[in-house]
Amino acid sequence: MGHLGLLPQTAEKYTVQGKTKDEAIKLVKDARILEESGVFSIVLEMVTSETAKIITEKVTIPTIGIGSGKDCDGQVLVVHDMLGMFEKIKPKFAKRYLSLAEEIRNAVKLYVTEVKEEKFPSQDNEFLMEESECNKLREGIV
Repeated sequence: MGHLGLLPQTAEKYTVQGKTKDEAIKLVKDARILEESGVFSIVLEMVTSETAKIITEKVTIPTIGIGSGKDCDGQVLVVHDMLGMFEKIKPKFAKRYLSLAEEIRNAVKLYVTEVKEEKFPSQDNEFLMEESECNKLREGIV
């Protein structure tokens, strides 16, 4: 799978890609090179919608958009962004379908409290030996 546009692994700054004619032409050329090299699809990340549409039209393999508009062949979204697991990080292209950050924070606080108060783990969360086996164990330990 190829990957064009923003490359978060190496990006120093998160900026939209393909905003100028020259940038867009380079991305189209790079997409064709990736296709010719044998990739089965291309992720287009933070590419302008217009550029992503042109790339999708010019290659025969599927394009998968992440912040690159509706004209890609498919879409992907980071689950953490989709579920609102981080309050401070909200990419423009991500739509939040839930806001789990506060619920996660509350669940972790409750877990810590229950561990400190020795409410968790309870017998419902433990595995027990047969009583006869436990007795044999106790007798066998010197």
